[in-house]
Amino acid sequence: MKSFSVTDIGRKRKLNQDFVYSSDEAVGNLKNVYIVADGMGGHQAGDYASKCTVETMVREIKGCFEQSPIRILSRAIRIANDQVRRKAREDESLYGMGTTVVAATVLGKYLQVANVGDSRLYIINEEVRQITRDHSLVEEMVRMGGLDREAARNHPDKNIITRAIGARDTIEIDFFHEELKSGDLILMCSDGLTNMLEDEEIGRILKTPGTIEERAERLIDAANQNGGRDNIAVILIDAFARENED
Repeated sequence: MKSFSVTDIGRKRKLNQDFVYSSDEAVGNLKNVYIVADGMGGHQAGDYASKCTVETMVREIKGCFEQSPIRILSRAIRIANDQVRRKAREDESLYGMGTTVVAATVLGKYLQVANVGDSRLYIINEEVRQITRDHSLVEEMVRMGGLDREAARNHPDKNIITRAIGARDTIEIDFFHEELKSGDLILMCSDGLTNMLEDEEIGRILKTPGTIEERAERLIDAANQNGGRDNIAVILIDAFARENED
């Protein structure tokens, strides 16, 4: 198991509201943990929301006695939602803050994923597969047949999300279970990457030779070259790193 995580402020923003956490070692009862959060809110509220969410989740995962990865991640996300809501009530400068979150853990050849919002997880091998589903207004329009995928990329309401940590007292979480195969590379990212790069370009970059560190940096560079309109967060995970080195 090997991972690399990086965030970049991009070329247009004054604050970096993306926050990532990456551990190839055990955290509580999970053998590894990876989290991407993309905050939203005025002034510093967005970066506080993403940081608070990730740090709360890690703390709760460490102290959780559950054995099921889904139950552990679900509990951590729900407590993070409560924490963000409480902080927003206590400090009016944080009112309205929220964040996306996508979290993952790998157990052997199985990947467990939890998602709220429009940050994404992909599996890249011969093809580029988006595992998570965006919780966004535009994605809902696509699913209902009112908008095609090409038009969705440049829709003016593209950044309106329908679920977020901190938005409501109760939080609805999507869960995904995937069986990994040799050669699979896992990409977790904020929309600062996917709004700047098509899936095909992401796949092309990740299939070029180099370490996962080098390929992650190439993704950041390409997103910035295409405009860098938002903060960019990337986690790359090679679940079969030791096997690939043999």
